[in-house]
Amino acid sequence: MSKAVYIATSDQNSGKSIITLGLMSILIGKTAKVGYFRPIIEDFVDGEVDNHIETVLSYFNLDIHFEDAYAITKSKLIKKKNKGKIGEVLDLIIEKYKKLEERFDFVLVEGTSFTGEGTSIELDLNVLIAKNLGIPTIIIGSGVGKTLEELVDSLYLVYDSFKVKEVEVLSVFANKVQPENIELVTKSLQKSLPPSVLINTIPLISSLNNPTMQEIVNELNAKVLFGENYLNNEIGHFSVGAMQLHNYLVHLNNNALVITPGDRSDIILGALQANESANYPTISGIILTGNIVPEESILKLIEGLSAIVPIIAVDGGTYHITNRIGAIKSEIYANNTHKIETSITTFEKYVDNDALAEKLITFEAEGMTPKMFQYNMVKRARQHRKHIVLPEGNDDRIIIAASRLLAMDVVDISIIGDKKQIESKVTELGISLDFSKVNIINPIESELYEDYANTYYELRKAKNVSITMARDLMEDVSYFGTMMVYKGHADGMVSGAAHTTQHTILPALQFIKTKPNSSVVSSVFFMCLEDRVSVFGDCAINPNPTAEQLAEIAISSAESSSAFGIEPKIAMLSYSSGASGKGDEVDKVRTATEIVKQKRPDLKIEGPIQYDAAVDRAVGKSKMPDSEVAGQASVLIFPDLNTGNNTYKAVQRETGALAIGPMLQGLNKPVNDLSRGCTVDDIINTVVITAIQAQGL
Repeated sequence: MSKAVYIATSDQNSGKSIITLGLMSILIGKTAKVGYFRPIIEDFVDGEVDNHIETVLSYFNLDIHFEDAYAITKSKLIKKKNKGKIGEVLDLIIEKYKKLEERFDFVLVEGTSFTGEGTSIELDLNVLIAKNLGIPTIIIGSGVGKTLEELVDSLYLVYDSFKVKEVEVLSVFANKVQPENIELVTKSLQKSLPPSVLINTIPLISSLNNPTMQEIVNELNAKVLFGENYLNNEIGHFSVGAMQLHNYLVHLNNNALVITPGDRSDIILGALQANESANYPTISGIILTGNIVPEESILKLIEGLSAIVPIIAVDGGTYHITNRIGAIKSEIYANNTHKIETSITTFEKYVDNDALAEKLITFEAEGMTPKMFQYNMVKRARQHRKHIVLPEGNDDRIIIAASRLLAMDVVDISIIGDKKQIESKVTELGISLDFSKVNIINPIESELYEDYANTYYELRKAKNVSITMARDLMEDVSYFGTMMVYKGHADGMVSGAAHTTQHTILPALQFIKTKPNSSVVSSVFFMCLEDRVSVFGDCAINPNPTAEQLAEIAISSAESSSAFGIEPKIAMLSYSSGASGKGDEVDKVRTATEIVKQKRPDLKIEGPIQYDAAVDRAVGKSKMPDSEVAGQASVLIFPDLNTGNNTYKAVQRETGALAIGPMLQGLNKPVNDLSRGCTVDDIINTVVITAIQAQGL
């Protein structure tokens, strides 16, 4: 039974990062605990860390210290090899790997990617490490600058090098292939390699190869004059501004980098003005060469502009700097979430994930871990794509979340708000948002406005609503967004980042209404604890439910649990366990439990039961030894809002658990409420669960 896989390359700049990120994404959805290890890394400056390790550990939130994620640096390895002490290196690698193997169910091991000194020994070293660790291998090669024959031969050479040493090769990746050649490359590799080797071909993605302004700053040791918050801007093209402005403007391309001497204020200001103009492409940044900074009056003018792009100053002539920029090989780094998510989306699009996962995973992990839960949520949302409306387009968090959701390619999105204001915010935030893929709606300007107002009037005229009142309400983003869902123009709505719960839910109660078998709208949180996911209900809506309502909340929560792949074992919580407790509150829980048993005898339920007896196996066995729920409850139903809301927040704060929700239950169509203190990740998670809810309708 393999507990790891080794990633090896056939050459430099193979695009190994996209494979690493894609594999991690698969593994965390299939395996309870995934580790990451790099036996040998490039040298790094004291106080800094290796970029590859930092990116993987931070993005996937892996519980691994940086020092534990690698064995030795490149320079120390070379010294050891020159002294004939390569055995000591292998001993160290094995020792550090084994420590991770003991802690994790699966370890992704990323091989070397040497440049310069050490390149000649890379292949032999990777074979040696994989052999001594006793783990199978995945091989990656780049198609850039190679003929078909050269690409196939280079990958076969690496494959053969591992097989000679009896290291199993699970899969071969041909990366950075021209899109039109994908099928040809795949068939050629399948002819050259055994059927047991899984062949995957990934096209060249230009946005992943484009350097960012941050990489240029690092490479050129540049001084940032303006736009420090926008250094993740990607460079699509670059050109030198050495001619007159009116001639230079025609050479601008989208995401352009302008390179010009620091005393060319005409080019600097003209480029900034072009960036703001709807008639010219966007500018990613400006480089001022010759170590010349514009005079104070020009700097003051730039400071007053509404749209700022990164402007950096470098020491060096224009020709020299231009050549250095052209030689930069872009990397993916920790704070560039957009590139990371584009990498994962690309991997999932072009790779047979299920076939690869079957190769990698030779065992099944028990239970539903948080990482597995989140991975499966995104996968399910993608399988049957839904359209979600976000009414609060004036909130920065909503715009950032929309950008990331589009990069993840998980849902279709409509944003309610003013398009010009949203475009301005996108520029201010320095994010990438493809406006061709998002529907931006201003209610009062929408062609649907009158239809929505008339529909609302017909639905509510018995409640003394006039057509004028209906028109006024349809200018409200929550009412307009909810009407989109009601009319089928969107599959679900997520709101509440800038509005109260009542403001979000009231329109839904008025005309989306509850399901035929539901008399109460309730909520659940998916509590992602360290080793499991629990469903908490109701922690957001009903202050003091009756026994009948509590029973309905329990049934709805069990159905939600099942819908998201968690086997429901319901604990009806109270301050006593079993038949010993007395009092109105415990009697309410006892009655609710009996109602659930009558209505749904198929459900596993226990109540009244105390929290510790519900979740702790030892306590549960002690207090209720014959129960099939005690000690292993997955659905915890609280007797009132006071208890539920405080408990979920206490668990979240004290354990560091991720609380996804609240997800509303009982409505005919999904509308979900956010906390006004929500994070971007909260919004993304809520949009994903809303999309999954919509799939069940």
